[in-house]
Amino acid sequence: MDLQSKRLILKETDWDDLTIIHALHCEPQVEQFNTLGIPGNPEVTRAVIAGPIEDRNKRIRTLYEWTVRLEESSQVIGVAGISLGAERFRSAEIHYSLFPEFWGNGYAYEALFCIMKFCFKTLGLHRIYAGVAVENSRSIKLLEKLGMQREGRGREVLPIRGEWMDNYRYAILENEF
Repeated sequence: MDLQSKRLILKETDWDDLTIIHALHCEPQVEQFNTLGIPGNPEVTRAVIAGPIEDRNKRIRTLYEWTVRLEESSQVIGVAGISLGAERFRSAEIHYSLFPEFWGNGYAYEALFCIMKFCFKTLGLHRIYAGVAVENSRSIKLLEKLGMQREGRGREVLPIRGEWMDNYRYAILENEF
């Protein structure tokens, strides 16, 4: 299911997006806090995006991944997605990455707000959460602007750049959205 906001189109990821998603994952600024690390070749990226693409054919979906595109030009500026937990918990983890040249324009906020609306209004979720490296001040600011609350700190949770890094857990409930 594709989504749309005022300035963006969120189009479900497809195999045609492999090259641009690989380029995004190879951006050092983008991937500095990514636990997957920078994929060495497009086949690694293919494995990463295979899950959401193949999940579309399932009766009960657990993965959604969208390319984030400018509405005016359809240019891909990033990706965002959700991983759903067990159905009875009605929760999802949200993730996102944008090319650095599009940072600071409110696009990440707009894309995540659109996804959160889809989660709460269409999927009927109760809770959306995100993990963020404690050093990732831009993402922390974004999550707080979206109304998410910091729930706690995990010690040495994230394997990033060959070291263990702490993370914060943020979440928002359906009645807070």
